[in-house]
Amino acid sequence: MVNNARDAYLGASINTASPQRLLVMLCERLVLDVQRAKAAQESADHQGAHTQLLHAQDIVIELRSSLKVDAWSGAAALGSLYDWLLNQLMMANTRRDVTLTAHCLTLAEQLCDTWREAALSHAAAS
Repeated sequence: MVNNARDAYLGASINTASPQRLLVMLCERLVLDVQRAKAAQESADHQGAHTQLLHAQDIVIELRSSLKVDAWSGAAALGSLYDWLLNQLMMANTRRDVTLTAHCLTLAEQLCDTWREAALSHAAAS
């Protein structure tokens, strides 16, 4: 019963969120996945880290595929950053490299903070 209520709430949150909020939600989940992967790597839970890093990779692929590269001048550079992050997440996963995962976490946090600020600025301007 509790899971059904939670699932319904999450579904409603996603269905009613603005595109800006959805982007921030994706980035927040990316950060959470990489945090969990790092913790799993630190405790030698390789399967747990693998699962989290795969989900993080899926999120970066979604961010990259939804990027409109001709919408603004910095989009191509952001696309390259997403590509680089994806590559680093894959290497962190295959090498089981907690240091590399930590670097990915730092970048994911910075991306999330930037998108959060942009969404707030957009909301204030509207």
